[in-house]
Amino acid sequence: MARRHGSWTGGRLTARSLLNPKQAATAVFHPAWIPPSVDPSIDQLKRFRVIAGAVASLGVYTFLEGGFSVTELLENALTASVVLLFITPLSVGAMLFVWRRTGTVGQLRGPLFNALKLLLLFVGCVAGLVVLVNMINASANPAVIMIGGLTMLWMIGFVVWGAIRVSGNFFGTAAVHRCLPALLATVTSWLMAIPDLVTGDLHGLSLTLGIVFILGAPVTVTAIALLEMGRLRRRYGIRLKAHPATLPPLPGHIPPPHGHFPPAAPPYVPPQGNPYAPPYPPAGAGHPYTPGAGNPYAPPPQPPYTPHPGGNPYSPGPSGS
Repeated sequence: MARRHGSWTGGRLTARSLLNPKQAATAVFHPAWIPPSVDPSIDQLKRFRVIAGAVASLGVYTFLEGGFSVTELLENALTASVVLLFITPLSVGAMLFVWRRTGTVGQLRGPLFNALKLLLLFVGCVAGLVVLVNMINASANPAVIMIGGLTMLWMIGFVVWGAIRVSGNFFGTAAVHRCLPALLATVTSWLMAIPDLVTGDLHGLSLTLGIVFILGAPVTVTAIALLEMGRLRRRYGIRLKAHPATLPPLPGHIPPPHGHFPPAAPPYVPPQGNPYAPPYPPAGAGHPYTPGAGNPYAPPPQPPYTPHPGGNPYSPGPSGS
């Protein structure tokens, strides 16, 4: 799969967009080299997968156990980021081992390095946010608290929206293989839930609620991921075990310009026939501007001024006068 040309952000990251953490996170964590989706229905499945993945990463028991805590939320996010830092390369490496039979790793070097850089960038942003929050909590300087508080609010929006973006594209691994994001989401959600099951840590919930909330998210993510990969296989012939270089070409997809959808047919094609013909033909036959019978500019049969009976009225009379 060839790497898309252009810069990382594709020109979307401007000085004005930096004021909006949502726009900045979209430009940074959904780079221009990530290929567009091939099917709107798969995009909808990814949204459900992102929601279930967020439940698996952060845990609904954070809200049920003792109320919402920003510190605990950030600690869970940092833990999930560290897990991703190790699990994602291992999972991709396992797939490279499977693909080696039909292709080489060198064919995927560009997309692999891009995905690794995006993963490191996200983990670094989460770690930076945790350090900033701890620094503000430990400081008694009003200036540090004020400036750091504003920066922390911007960083929280930036990281939260960035987490949504990388959960959808899973660090741009779709540029390596279209099925990788669904596979990595499944593996990550189960690895986040298994430690709680092994240790029996239900976070203060009863046995029934603990099992439901711990297993509910990974089971949901797995079901959605299998459905997503199934649609890719049936509709486009994309199989997880096949090396990306051996996959069939995807149908051409040219996104329309922003805010404009071209019509299905040219809107200014003139009607068949003469485009300048009058819309309302005359009732009678013939040309509408044909004059009546005869030449309208010919003199009448009889001159309007009959000459004198004797001929020229100005000629001399018989007497010569």
